[in-house]
Amino acid sequence: MSKTWFITGASRGFGHSWTKAALSRGDKVAATARDISTLKDLAEEFGDALLPITLDVTDRDAAIAAVQQAHQHFGSLDVVVNNAGYGHFGFIEELSEAEARAQIETNVFGALWVTQAAVPLLREQGSGHIIQISSIGGVGAFPGLGIYHASKWALEGFSEALSNEVSSFGVKVTIVEPGGFATDWATDSAVHSEPNPAYQPIRDARAAQRGAAHRPGPDATVQAILAVVDAENPPLRLLLSGQAFEVARHLYNQRLATWAKWEETSRSTDQS
Repeated sequence: MSKTWFITGASRGFGHSWTKAALSRGDKVAATARDISTLKDLAEEFGDALLPITLDVTDRDAAIAAVQQAHQHFGSLDVVVNNAGYGHFGFIEELSEAEARAQIETNVFGALWVTQAAVPLLREQGSGHIIQISSIGGVGAFPGLGIYHASKWALEGFSEALSNEVSSFGVKVTIVEPGGFATDWATDSAVHSEPNPAYQPIRDARAAQRGAAHRPGPDATVQAILAVVDAENPPLRLLLSGQAFEVARHLYNQRLATWAKWEETSRSTDQS
């Protein structure tokens, strides 16, 4: 049975790959982008199955209108993918107020506005699946990306709460946590703070680590996303890539070990 999708940030990377994959199997997609000319190739190939919508997700009224337009055009929505976002590179000391606010506006509030617009429609129809695109950076935090991590941890927090709020209505939520992929997230799409020379050694070390890592293209994620969307009981969280899985395993082992080491101190607060 075909599905109807709403995908933000469909112009490139994951969003473009997932839009094409959904259309290729006979689904319908409302695909948003700041510049819908980037969707011309898909419009030419798939015709009326694609509804391109111009959207800046930081505009709450526009986000609500876009979701409603998609619902009215296709008659229903089955899958809502909050993919729009970007990475801001900057050490905490380097961040300007404008940079910090812009990151949160897009990565947190942008997803929140689309989610708020979609939930009443999905709740009313008694079905639907909201896919929130987080990151391995929503599981752990690394130097030079603090405000990006803050945005993804916020997304994960409200999305986990959401899953408990809407499950009784037949609405599912999955938080997708990709590792490193060969998208333009760290290049053309990235924003950088004015660098402080004090952090240059750490910056260089992190850049070398990223450069050495194997990064498959976004098309490598297609089958995993389709499997989750088609699952009767999809996971609340899905790690994408073996790298992400190993990083998450390492981080949680560290956390469990630290909590265990300090358990006595933690439990000492139970005493009256």
